[in-house]
Amino acid sequence: MQTAKIFINGRSQAVRLPKEFRFEEKEVFIKHFAGGVLLIPKENSWQNMAQAVEEFEPGFVLEREPQVEQIRDEIL
Repeated sequence: MQTAKIFINGRSQAVRLPKEFRFEEKEVFIKHFAGGVLLIPKENSWQNMAQAVEEFEPGFVLEREPQVEQIRDEIL
């Protein structure tokens, strides 16, 4: 797995991506994901997301906190 450098640019934190990970676009969607950050090109974002999911190893399980049961009023 490759690494990237994190640095401060003005008042923002930035990541210097290796050449093979560069984006053609000027903007990307950003999402917290499994304790990390996921960058998705804005153009064809759903297609790119589907391709990314296919790259997970077999048996990959995303751990998440258990759901709290909601108590609701009865429907009359």
